[in-house]
Amino acid sequence: MWVMGLKLSRQQRQQLLDWADGAGDYECCGLLLGHNDVVERVELAINVAENPQLNFEIDPSALIAAEKYARQGGVKILGYFHSHPNGDTRPSVTDVRMASADGRRWLIIAGDKIVSWRPVGTAGGQAVSFELEGFV
Repeated sequence: MWVMGLKLSRQQRQQLLDWADGAGDYECCGLLLGHNDVVERVELAINVAENPQLNFEIDPSALIAAEKYARQGGVKILGYFHSHPNGDTRPSVTDVRMASADGRRWLIIAGDKIVSWRPVGTAGGQAVSFELEGFV
């Protein structure tokens, strides 16, 4: 299934929903990896945020490993995902503030919905707005 610029399989969609459900009151997070806007792999990462019930931060070692692998010809980071245990599909103020307008997609998993968005525009290196792209 195509999701506003990304092709995500039904199996990958279900995996994201399962990870979010399994995380309970904590935010799960991870990477969307692939080529040419086709997600080949979804990869769960450790949420190293100070308060993972309210925020997420993808383990920097997972990001570094994925970037290194891509430079060596492997799959690229197409985007990121995280869950919102509170059920809100909109990017939080923190999500928007922490995102960079690098063209990568962001998926938010809330309940049985997955929403795609991307940050647009920056000020001082910070995303200042976002564009909701659609539901998965």
